[in-house]
Amino acid sequence: MPRLKTETLGGGDQSWLGSTHGIANARTEIIDISTFTLATHYPNGYIPSGLPVAKVGGVLVPYDATEGTVTNAGILAGFVLTDQATDGVADFGAPLIDHGRVKVASLPISFTAPAAAAKRAVTTIVFV
Repeated sequence: MPRLKTETLGGGDQSWLGSTHGIANARTEIIDISTFTLATHYPNGYIPSGLPVAKVGGVLVPYDATEGTVTNAGILAGFVLTDQATDGVADFGAPLIDHGRVKVASLPISFTAPAAAAKRAVTTIVFV
């Protein structure tokens, strides 16, 4: 008998979106799940909609907001558009929004918009 699994996962809480601009143009990127922490990034078994990410070596990793960060993890690539279920082992594709409006207070984790232009250079996001 096959081991079947039923899973219900919605689009997530997208109240962090400040407009619909950009959502139709979200692009698919690969999330390197080994760089994310269960307790911090996906305690409920999924990467939440609105999680800020960076792109390092062609894959998405957690965004490092530390102002002094000099690695690519400190350059905001955008935000995960919808909830993404994960087993914590296999990398997977996810929609990334890199332009539009973002309500910072509604993001799933504490986030401060990058002050340095170089840290947000690959996005065109207006933070509200």
